[in-house]
Amino acid sequence: MAGWLLVFLTRWRLRKLFPTRWSAVVFLAYMVLFINQGILVTASRKADNTYPYNTVTVVMITEVFKLMVATLLYVKDNSFQELLKVTAKDKKVLLLYLVPASLYCLYNNLQFVNLAVYDPTTYYLLLQFRVVTTGIVFQVLFKKTLSRLQWLSLLLLTIGCVVKQIKHDTHMRDVVSFGGQSLSLHLNANLLHILLQVFCSCFAGVYTEFLLKGEKTSHVPLMMQNVFMYLDSIMCNMCVLAYTGDLRSAFTTESINSILQPTVVLVTLNQTAIGIITSLFLKSLNSILKTFASALELMFTAVLCWYIFGIPVDIFTFIAIVIVCLATLLYSLNPVVNPASSRHTRDSTMTHDSKQNGPGV
Repeated sequence: MAGWLLVFLTRWRLRKLFPTRWSAVVFLAYMVLFINQGILVTASRKADNTYPYNTVTVVMITEVFKLMVATLLYVKDNSFQELLKVTAKDKKVLLLYLVPASLYCLYNNLQFVNLAVYDPTTYYLLLQFRVVTTGIVFQVLFKKTLSRLQWLSLLLLTIGCVVKQIKHDTHMRDVVSFGGQSLSLHLNANLLHILLQVFCSCFAGVYTEFLLKGEKTSHVPLMMQNVFMYLDSIMCNMCVLAYTGDLRSAFTTESINSILQPTVVLVTLNQTAIGIITSLFLKSLNSILKTFASALELMFTAVLCWYIFGIPVDIFTFIAIVIVCLATLLYSLNPVVNPASSRHTRDSTMTHDSKQNGPGV
C-alpha cells in the first residue's frame, strides 16, 4: 500500500512538473546536452588550457548550423517563399531578437573563456548564482510573483550548489574554496567573466521565453523565431570577429582544419542541438525549471568528471545532491506555470503530434 502511494505521489508530482511526456523528454535532453558540452569543451583544450582553434569561429559556425536546422524544419511544412514573406512581414520581431542574440553570443564565447580557467564542475557551480537572479527577472518580465515555497526551493537550490564545492582547510579556517579557487571577495577578471555570463544567461533566457510566449510576438511560428535568433546571432559573432581582428584569419585553411578535429566537431554539433532544445524548453516549460535542470547537470557532471578526468567526488558532493533533491521536491509541490499565449497555441504549424504546449524557439 505504501509503495503504491509513493508511486502515485511521484507520478502526480511529475505530471505537475511535466504536463506532457514530450516536455519531460525535452527536460532530459536539455540536461544531457549541457553535461556533454562542458565535458567536450574541456576535452578539446590543450595541456596548457588553451584552445587549438578559434573559439569565436566555432560559435559562429554553430549558429550557422542552427540556422540551417531551423530553416529546414520550417520549410518542411512551408515553402521557402513563405519564409521570406514572414521575415519581411515580421522584421520587427527579427529586431527584437537582437537583444537575446547578442547576449547568447557573449554567453557562448564566455563559455570557452571560463572553461579554460575552471574545471566543468566548478564552472557549472559558479553559474548557479543565476538561480535567484532568474527568479527576479522572471517576476519582472512576466509580472508573476513567485510563492514562498518557490523562493525557498530556489534558495535551497543555490545552497546545494554552493555546498558542492565547499572545502574546509584545517590550517586556514577562514578560507573557503571553489575547486581550489579562493572565495575571497576581490573581483578578479575570471570572476567578472563568470558574473557577466550569469547575467547573460538570466536575462537572455527569460527574455527569449517572453518573446516566445508574448502576445505581440507569439504569432510568429516557432522555427521562424529560431531563424530570427540565429540570423541575429551570426551577425553578432561576425562583429566579434571583426572587433578582435580575426575576421580574415578565422576562415583560412589552417583555421578550418583545426575546427574539423573530431572533438571540436562534437562540440559544434552538441551546441547546435542545445540551441534547438533550449527554445523547445522555454516554450514548453519555463526559465525557473531551467535553473533546476542546470543544478542537476552540476551533480551529474561531478560524477562524470570523476570518471573521465579523475576529479574526486567528496562528502560535499553527496550533501549537495541531497539538498538539490529536496529543493526539486519542494518545487514539484508548487511548480511555476507559464504557458504560451492562446493565439500561439492555435497556430497549426507549431503544434506537436500530441499538441502539447505549443512551440519553442
